[in-house]
Amino acid sequence: MIKTPLWTAIVTPMFEDTSIDYDSFETLLKEQEAAGNGILVLGSTGEGLNLLDSEKKELVQFAMALNLAVPVMVGIGGFYLQAQKEFIQYCDGLNTDAYLFVAPIYAKPGKEGQYSWFSELLSVTEKPCMIYNVPSRTGKKIDPSVPGMLLKEHKNILGLKESSGSVEDFIAFRDAAPGLDMYCGDDNLIKEFVTEGAVGLVSVASNNWPKQTRKYLELALEGNHDALFGEWVQSADLFFDAPSPVPAKALLANKGWMNTDQVRLPLSVKDLKPETEEALLEAERKINAWFEELDSV
Repeated sequence: MIKTPLWTAIVTPMFEDTSIDYDSFETLLKEQEAAGNGILVLGSTGEGLNLLDSEKKELVQFAMALNLAVPVMVGIGGFYLQAQKEFIQYCDGLNTDAYLFVAPIYAKPGKEGQYSWFSELLSVTEKPCMIYNVPSRTGKKIDPSVPGMLLKEHKNILGLKESSGSVEDFIAFRDAAPGLDMYCGDDNLIKEFVTEGAVGLVSVASNNWPKQTRKYLELALEGNHDALFGEWVQSADLFFDAPSPVPAKALLANKGWMNTDQVRLPLSVKDLKPETEEALLEAERKINAWFEELDSV
């Protein structure tokens, strides 16, 4: 199984006409490689459901052709099962390292439907697969018993990404499936989730702060809370002041890591308030200062 504490849910850079900016994409991937972070392509942060099937295939092919020194995970999500299976098989052919399976969207299936959906996907590949609970996007929580049921039948489960924003839900999943690796999916709850047993993080903030986020996570995993960046929660919250990945893309463009902050409808850059953008720039300054101070000790 792949063991990396931090996966970055990478954004998909775009030009003003919303075509994909592959030069910027390579820049972002190389920044993550330099930090030693695993990379999640086509997650919700990557606007995976806003892309054509041909574009999704091209993105994965491009990432794998770089032969990065870090693992690449591919996000799998939607509502048509056969399409998900076929895409997994395509990515297997490119030798991707892992998959993230989001709960079925829109249909709001119950426990048995959820179990059968994930079981079908897990049976398609031998690659490590992470289950993803994000009810704010799918409209339905995964039943806490489902990951444990899957773990008994499938040996390729990498873990669970818990993104409900609830410590209580995290604990419910943890207690229902002893032995299942739990990953924090909410940047603002790293310390709380790690305290309750999370082994890692799938992050939006690390798009902009790859080394800084990794250091924060490592300190949290070590239990060294005194050294943590004191304004982390407020800073991480800024990436969700507008629909993600709008804030993350705005800061990346400001930093010069991407050519534009363009997103695809139904997302809009106009939903980002000027004061949020200013606050992100200030958070960038402060977290860099914290990281440099730690690095100098």
